[in-house]
Amino acid sequence: MRSVFYVAAVLLLHFSLTATFCDGIRTIGGGDGSRFEFSEAPEYRNGVECPVSANKEAVSSCDQDLVHLAMTLDSEYLRGSIAAVHSVLRHASCPENVFFHFIAAEFDPASPRVLSKLVRSTFPSLNFKIYIFREDTVINLISSSIRQALENPLNYARNYLGDILDLCVDRVIYLDSDLVVVDNIHKLWNTTLTNSRVIGAPEYCHANFTKYFTDTFWSDPVISRVFHSRKPCYFNTGVMVMDLVRWREGNYRKKIENWMEIQRKRRIYDLGSLPPFLLVFAGNVEAIDHRWNQHGLGGDNVRGSCRLLHTGPVSLLHWSGKGKPWVRLDARNPCPVDHLWKPYDLYKGGLIKDQSSFSSSIFLGFSSYLL
Repeated sequence: MRSVFYVAAVLLLHFSLTATFCDGIRTIGGGDGSRFEFSEAPEYRNGVECPVSANKEAVSSCDQDLVHLAMTLDSEYLRGSIAAVHSVLRHASCPENVFFHFIAAEFDPASPRVLSKLVRSTFPSLNFKIYIFREDTVINLISSSIRQALENPLNYARNYLGDILDLCVDRVIYLDSDLVVVDNIHKLWNTTLTNSRVIGAPEYCHANFTKYFTDTFWSDPVISRVFHSRKPCYFNTGVMVMDLVRWREGNYRKKIENWMEIQRKRRIYDLGSLPPFLLVFAGNVEAIDHRWNQHGLGGDNVRGSCRLLHTGPVSLLHWSGKGKPWVRLDARNPCPVDHLWKPYDLYKGGLIKDQSSFSSSIFLGFSSYLL
């Protein structure tokens, strides 16, 4: 009986979030060389109450008046990324004041040019830029994980945002590609990072923090001492507000890499890119309301079983874990929460087969593609 009421509650939330949603969507063709088709999203425009940017005539990645979001973009998770962008625009109070920084893998089956065309065709008025992440920057630091998908080099791009993004970008919200935002992103952007903190994220201090590290880690009196001076809490790195000025000044990329080097030698954790962040930041994170990361909806990292919504208000739904909503929906075996993701899905079908090369200048070990 409880499951019946739960499904009813999910469908009610689904209706409340998507009523009067996406009238008049039309399909775009695949003439750009890709084999992907997405519907064109509605035009989301600013209201009269929105502040006018000083650079209204030429919006750029350096515009400090905009909300800056960073996301990865690849052929495997492209469908999720498009849905995430759609959800942000749908609920933003000032959608034209949002700028997306997309990080694409150097050797992805879809070239940066193809990804750019797909994004532009789907969101004609979107402010965005695509940067190329050189996978050889991190490939030799990645160790095996409990799930192969967690070993994808692009999962580690968040470690390098301070180097990849233009130096003029001093603050950004990082978002994973398997989530949807159902609230005004400007609220999250207005988070204040106090006491010189570098990142802000929802913390979960009642979680069993010890399980994210192996017995090898906890039995070593030297390396486990990293937590002695702070009270660490678990946080999910799929949603973070990041001060890139402090990040660069503190050389946090190198601090994370140092732990990855230890992991290669000692096997101190089993998950992918999350534990190094915990080792560096846990206990020194600006706590953000839990409503901004209802994570774990993809189930655990092995089985991907269905999960229930957490209690309390919801601003962001995150399908972290093995199960992804688009996979379960296509298989006609969705979990109840997957119906909350579906209204933001603009996918029409197809596969990317483009293998075209793209050359660009290299700066600080990364190449960037300016649109």
